[in-house]
Amino acid sequence: MKKWISRLIGNAEAGTNEGAGQDADGTAQARQAERTCAEIDAAYYRWLTASAGFNAPAELETSILDQVQGLCDSPGEAAELVPRVPEVIPRLLRSLRDEEVSVAELSRQVEQDVVLVAEVIREANSAYYRPLTAVKTVEAAIMMLGQNGLRMLLARIGFRPVIKMQSGGFLRRVAPQIWGQSEKCALAASLVAPGLTTGVFESYLAGLMQNVGLVVAFRLAERVCEPGKVPASSQFGVKLLACSRALSAAIARHWDFPQDVADAIAQAADPGESNLALALRQGDCIAKLRLLLDSGVLSADDNLISDALDSFQQRCLRKLCNVES
Repeated sequence: MKKWISRLIGNAEAGTNEGAGQDADGTAQARQAERTCAEIDAAYYRWLTASAGFNAPAELETSILDQVQGLCDSPGEAAELVPRVPEVIPRLLRSLRDEEVSVAELSRQVEQDVVLVAEVIREANSAYYRPLTAVKTVEAAIMMLGQNGLRMLLARIGFRPVIKMQSGGFLRRVAPQIWGQSEKCALAASLVAPGLTTGVFESYLAGLMQNVGLVVAFRLAERVCEPGKVPASSQFGVKLLACSRALSAAIARHWDFPQDVADAIAQAADPGESNLALALRQGDCIAKLRLLLDSGVLSADDNLISDALDSFQQRCLRKLCNVES
């Protein structure tokens, strides 16, 4: 995994951390944003666990949270609870580090994997890229995506089995939803990143990574709860999501992610002067709201949306309509 991550980050451009200090009004806005994000987390957790939630005793909730927090000091042990990345991805990412590599050479490598061929062509024909005519060849697809687009696609393909491909019980049912949130969060974070003068690929990578800890947390919860059940409390859910982000950051450091990406995951709830953490937090909120809208939990005119998102972020929210996991 460490070798894969070192190839993944390659020569990505580092973002800047030029966050400005906040005055009193800015501090109040930050506190309001924190409260709004907590409301979104609570609504998202209730939706995610609707079919499995039960009124758990306080001591059980505390035990689960303590276990998740404890693994933050043992990230290697936590990393063993999620699958590894397919080997085809590292080879391509290694090639992408070479700016002189030709489209023909990249096409040759992609064509060695039938599934990857389908993914690349599908991505190039997606609503996100909106080609004027259908893209039918790997070479044309790679030209459409560009180097950064291909790197983000490969990162997404690499992370998919880590989060989505789970087996057994509650986690198997919710893993696709968690992956959908990860994918949408990564895209939303990359969309807001330029306006925050931070790295697009780093924001995308942080969005894909931040839910790895949640997968581990649910796996731990399954060990101590009744089969197929997890605590239903919204208060517990908000705490679990916070603990799992801290665990994701610890695993990211264990996997040799860039320090600023791991730090952004850890700081997303309170970005401070980290623009990368702010991009991740905004992307996370946008993605969760998109899922709540699509599932009918929220309506398009819900106050939670207008309180959480400015006009540009609401455009990003609409853009996520076209993202299919």
